[in-house]
Amino acid sequence: MKKLYPLFLSLILITSCQKEQADLIVINANAYTVNSNFDNVEAFAINDGMFVAVGSTSDIKEKYQSDNIVDAKNQTIVPGLIDAHCHFYRMGLQQQKVDLEGTTSYDDVLERLVEFQKEKNTNYITGRGWDQNDWDIKEFPTKEKLDELFPNTPVAVTRVDGHALLVNQAALDLTEITNETKVTGGEIIKKNGKITGVLIDSAMDFIKIPTVSKEEAVQALLDAQDICFSYGLTTVDDAGLDRNTIELIDDLQNNNSLKMRIYAMISGDKQEQIDYYLDKGIYKTDYLNVRSFKVYGDGALGSRGAAMRKSYTDRDNHFGALIYSPERYQELAKQIAASEFQMNTHAIGDSANTWLVKTYNNVLKNKQNRRWRIEHAQIISPEDFKNFDNILPSVQPTHATSDMYWAEDRVGSERMKGAYAFKDLLDNYGKVALGTDFPVEKVNPFYTFYAAVARKDLNNYPEKGFQMENALSREETLKGMTLWAAYSNFEEDEKGSIEIGKFADFVILNQDIMTVEEAKLPKTIALATYLNGEKVYQSE
Repeated sequence: MKKLYPLFLSLILITSCQKEQADLIVINANAYTVNSNFDNVEAFAINDGMFVAVGSTSDIKEKYQSDNIVDAKNQTIVPGLIDAHCHFYRMGLQQQKVDLEGTTSYDDVLERLVEFQKEKNTNYITGRGWDQNDWDIKEFPTKEKLDELFPNTPVAVTRVDGHALLVNQAALDLTEITNETKVTGGEIIKKNGKITGVLIDSAMDFIKIPTVSKEEAVQALLDAQDICFSYGLTTVDDAGLDRNTIELIDDLQNNNSLKMRIYAMISGDKQEQIDYYLDKGIYKTDYLNVRSFKVYGDGALGSRGAAMRKSYTDRDNHFGALIYSPERYQELAKQIAASEFQMNTHAIGDSANTWLVKTYNNVLKNKQNRRWRIEHAQIISPEDFKNFDNILPSVQPTHATSDMYWAEDRVGSERMKGAYAFKDLLDNYGKVALGTDFPVEKVNPFYTFYAAVARKDLNNYPEKGFQMENALSREETLKGMTLWAAYSNFEEDEKGSIEIGKFADFVILNQDIMTVEEAKLPKTIALATYLNGEKVYQSE
């Protein structure tokens, strides 16, 4: 027996030495890989920030050893979540401004402004989040009360969708706006011949809000990162960034201050910026991907800025408007099509969608796999769905459940048949990228999941769901928040699923979103978020 013991010990040591060392091993998990078979696995191993093995707990433990082992105890794991359309930087900036989200009346807005100014005492009050559709009186406010409360301090607060701005006279006095001012691609709202203080879309450009300091910009990005990691987001598609912000993001990522992966859509509102990036070419790191332009096609439905083919049902002879002339979209599309860059265009109304889809298809003839995106694709004419076969729809499910109370009043029952039609869009293209459009909507991606699957608000309304023929399955929804979103960014080979050779980005959840009772889906939380196999968030 004494002679056998050294031999037994040697065999153990040899076996141990044969195991590969891993930086991290996760075992006993209920992990949805979101690979081509949508496989469910128990374990995986990570080295150098990448998945190196995926399989059963016994297989992983047999082949790998690590000083860092996470026993998931059958908790659900999904790939790192991707928000395919949001405003990451803008949401960070909002943390430093007055928050008007959830206000129930104009008086509520005014109270928050007064409280904010008591605390901050700023020279120029800015903020975001009011929505007249949530008030008992569903009309745009006017500036008279603002003028009384803030006669000398400029106030400029943005509607929740970012397509309308409420300002006071002090802010108007800093501009050249008069009753005779003409606006293309927007509107200066007037009442009884007087400017009300509400500016729509391009009219907002007249208001010169103080520039953000570098310190404020850095803090905004870091604040946004913390919020997103807490919800399991590991990649965000920021829809509309200028060159300075993109370069700041790159600097922060290079010095490891900012870890969030960002798909940066370059703001297409300035020709010199477009020319700069077309000349520079695609810029790609593990954390930053700059290869697309974000263009605005029209405004928002809530502020009646969305461009419609026929008059709004609730406002005679009003059609909304394209932001630019039709010729400008053709020029932009041709210029971008001659490069390797992607064009991602905001289109809400049926007129905007018709024109942009037609423009895309004209310049992309015989050009496959360009993955040009229509952002929102909110109201589609029946004949236009088939034209999405080479155009990728990027949609936000919570827009449907936020707008469902009043959308039919805006556009009528017939046009609603092609509104928020996510399943129809999926059937035509074969994929759909899902996002939130935060801070227009809540950051929480599990609200996105719930809205896509159940088509209900957080109060379980409507009982049978909203236009359920366009609900997505749970599998389709998870793909839209991971692999398909990665595909929309040309990044499906490096993220979006738990597979060998991809970034080790994943999230541990408190419940199984693929099987839990539907009503419990919004209560899903991220217990831990991992980026490159490194824990970047742990719930308390």
